[in-house]
Amino acid sequence: MQGTGNGMQKLNKFVVFGATAATLVLAGCRQDMHDQPKFFPQRGTSFYADGRSVRPQVANTVARNQSHPDSYFATGLVDGKEGDGLPFPVTAQVLERGQERFNVYCTPCHSRVGNGEGMIVQRGYAKAGDFHTARLRTAPLGHFFHVITNGYGAMPDYASQVTPADRWAIVAYIRALQLSQNAQQSDVPAGAHVEPIKSIAESAGMPASFAEPWKLPGTVDEGTPDGQPFVLPAPGSSSTQAAPAAAKPAAKPTTTGATKQ
Repeated sequence: MQGTGNGMQKLNKFVVFGATAATLVLAGCRQDMHDQPKFFPQRGTSFYADGRSVRPQVANTVARNQSHPDSYFATGLVDGKEGDGLPFPVTAQVLERGQERFNVYCTPCHSRVGNGEGMIVQRGYAKAGDFHTARLRTAPLGHFFHVITNGYGAMPDYASQVTPADRWAIVAYIRALQLSQNAQQSDVPAGAHVEPIKSIAESAGMPASFAEPWKLPGTVDEGTPDGQPFVLPAPGSSSTQAAPAAAKPAAKPTTTGATKQ
């Protein structure tokens, strides 16, 4: 009995000690963070000289709810359809920026002249879109922005790499690039002369083949078994022209047709 009594006394002492320690700890947890001074919306304050607790928005910043993600600038679409226009004026600086971004992100597939036969295409990657086909020369500008943003066929999206403003600059440069390769006398001011690139090459001492369309090697993945362009299905359709990557056409086209865009 004596041993049991001593055990109970020790247990009681331990409980009392634990309770005392807990009380001391809890006493140290005050409500400073809860009761500290803070700003309330639309209330005044003496902390700032102008007396306003709500601070003005920092210049050149955009809040999350101010980005207008459904606008033409952010999508290239008008009522769900590709629009044909630029959301800001085109200047020489815009075209220079578009050329610089195009050379960084687009030329590996589309090449510097936009014929879809860039270096990695020549080394076996899926053939890229040729901007100089009739389909893409007449495509609305919103089409190119939408493709850069969301991808198309074998082309991945570049939304995370290229800002919307730079995407539009690239679109403007693509249109200028198309004009440079398909210019007509009616496109230049009165008195100016349009000279074929072949004549320019010959006058510069280049071989006659310099201005000829490039020929792709047989390692190029055309994307479809019959060499036809790779296209996305029409809205509401479940069929595509896409074929397994291993499928190859018997005959290789040269530079006609657009397969990626």
